[in-house]
Amino acid sequence: MSERKVLTKYYPPDFDPSLVGRSRKPKRDPNAAKVQTVRLMLPFSLRCVTCGEYMYRGRKFNARKETPPGETYLGIQLYRFYIRCTRCSGEIVFRTDPKNQDYLVERGAKRNTDPWKRGLDDPTAEETDEQRLDRLEREMAEREGEDAQERNAMAELEAKQEEAKREMMVADMLDEIRSRNARLDKARQEAGGDLLAGVSVVRPEDEERRRQEEEDAEAARRAFARYRGGDGGGDY
Repeated sequence: MSERKVLTKYYPPDFDPSLVGRSRKPKRDPNAAKVQTVRLMLPFSLRCVTCGEYMYRGRKFNARKETPPGETYLGIQLYRFYIRCTRCSGEIVFRTDPKNQDYLVERGAKRNTDPWKRGLDDPTAEETDEQRLDRLEREMAEREGEDAQERNAMAELEAKQEEAKREMMVADMLDEIRSRNARLDKARQEAGGDLLAGVSVVRPEDEERRRQEEEDAEAARRAFARYRGGDGGGDY
């Protein structure tokens, strides 16, 4: 079986290779676009403008890939692809778009609308470098404003929590002072009733109550001033 697959040819003794004509291919113009046949899949869904046929993303085609000389973006070569509609055989042309990291339909079809890529197929919708810089600056300013608002909201919340905690501590101290004064008044009244029964009180009751209220107010003011100033200590 191996002898049958040999491709060796017989050359007679009087064979002259110079008599065999040599075919020469025409030289390609260096300025002409390089075209080659490739197998590709559609990178996006589109609709043929001739017959209205829809072609989905990922459909395979035998396409002509063209490398146009001189068409670059920041040193990146642009490539143009030519395919045929599966229904009417109309020519559809699209190319790479490295500026937007996408593809751009040139003729023969219309790209299906993608909400997150709106305006890429419209050449007039392309923004200039200054417009892009302005847009990026606005987005950064909005982002910084949102971060500042979040920080301010957190700071306000923390301040409210600290204020509420301080008010609760002051209220607890006032309750403790009032309960202590009440115990002292009760003990003083009991002692005075046992020892000074039938004897008139030297200090009037109204004066005693007023003095006690003044002491309570002064103690509450000192406690509130201490906790207001950041002093967390206290012997109460």
